[in-house]
Amino acid sequence: MLWCGALGRLFGTDGVRGVVGSDLTPEFALRLGRAIGGFFGGGSRVLVGRDVRAGGDVIAGALIAGLLSEGVKVYYAGLAPTPAIQYAVKTEFYDGGVVITASHNPPEYNGVKVIASDGIEVPREDEIEIEELYFKGYGSSLEWRSLSEPPEGVLGVVEKYVKAVSDQVDVDAIARRGFKVVVDCANSVSALTTPLLLRRLNVKTISVNCHLDPLFPGREPEPRPDTLTDAAALVVSSKADLGVGHDGDGDRAILIDDRGRVHWGDRSAALLAAYASTKWKDFPKRVYTGVSSSVLVEEYLKPYGVEVVWTPVGSVTIARRMKSEGGAIAGFEENGGYMHVPHQYVRDGAMKLALFLEVMAFYDVKSSSLFSKLPEYHTVKTKVKASREEALCAIELLKEHFSSFRMITIDGVKVFGNDFWVLVRPSGTEPVVRIMGEAPRRERIEEVVAEVKNIISRCLRGGRL
Repeated sequence: MLWCGALGRLFGTDGVRGVVGSDLTPEFALRLGRAIGGFFGGGSRVLVGRDVRAGGDVIAGALIAGLLSEGVKVYYAGLAPTPAIQYAVKTEFYDGGVVITASHNPPEYNGVKVIASDGIEVPREDEIEIEELYFKGYGSSLEWRSLSEPPEGVLGVVEKYVKAVSDQVDVDAIARRGFKVVVDCANSVSALTTPLLLRRLNVKTISVNCHLDPLFPGREPEPRPDTLTDAAALVVSSKADLGVGHDGDGDRAILIDDRGRVHWGDRSAALLAAYASTKWKDFPKRVYTGVSSSVLVEEYLKPYGVEVVWTPVGSVTIARRMKSEGGAIAGFEENGGYMHVPHQYVRDGAMKLALFLEVMAFYDVKSSSLFSKLPEYHTVKTKVKASREEALCAIELLKEHFSSFRMITIDGVKVFGNDFWVLVRPSGTEPVVRIMGEAPRRERIEEVVAEVKNIISRCLRGGRL
């Protein structure tokens, strides 16, 4: 069954996801394409692109057929990172866009992201409108003459995007440093942009998993400390200044310092947001981040006068809230997504990398020195297979168990103890409950997570409230 964020929904935290061939079929893509076409309307200009995942051509072809059958004018960019498609939609004044990608999910998955005219994924209310059209089996009957135009190929999306990223940073300052960077592209579309960007910045690049392969043979497409061990070892052995690992569609970047330490996205984002708040002074001194981010964000940004706004997990939620509430200097997630608002209101892995290189050049320090400024916490992140019903059951039990502690309940439950914090929430992209937490002592957070898992197991055994 197609995994979705809630019963009767197609869209999860970020787009529609499913296993290719069983959940995500050509028939499904055609029907979804007609619903998306009905949402944008006949005569709309829609840009379509995809990552390297298996089945991408089939899904794109079927979805494009659905769009064309609703009178949409389709432009096809082919392989490109999601932020490159989003930048093109915004700057080339398309009415919308569609990206065929499952981001960080395992290789058997693919998916669909729908982009609004401002380059951001469509708001939740628009997702619901598309879903209603899909479930009604929407389809219009067009006069045969209106179905004569094929998709139009689009060139230059990647090149324009790379130039836009480099235009945001001090190219000369970075170039003078002669940095060396290890880049792990996860065998996907960031291989088309990040090495090209680094060449423009006069950065020596050591590429890992930067050949395109839909089976992701180098590593899982989700960049994490355990999937970036090879890249981290290469950073140390090659005496590189920095390393970066991207996800499957290039909108995330997890950074590796010169000592080979892999840092979660909220740590690098705190450093970037502090720097950005001093350079881009016309933007509000405010950042938006999901409840999955560490409390170190508040601790580090407070001396810079930067307000932290907590949101439910999901880049769409973060981006839409930032824009509707008057802007910010940045939005970010612990998974490596960073939104540099002066560039665009979406996650952008290449932009994050370029900005971090500028921070290193500006302060003339090693990457490890920058990260050493941050408070040290031990992090545990894990997940337990569970249906949404089981996950919600577990969350209610946890609220009861930790009722004497401070909590945030906008997305699952985040508990703040005297010497730890832990977040438990249902995934929006797969049937699991996610657990993450931090503490100054590793033993303490491992103890808390074990306690949480024991409570969750009561629901997995069929327990009910």
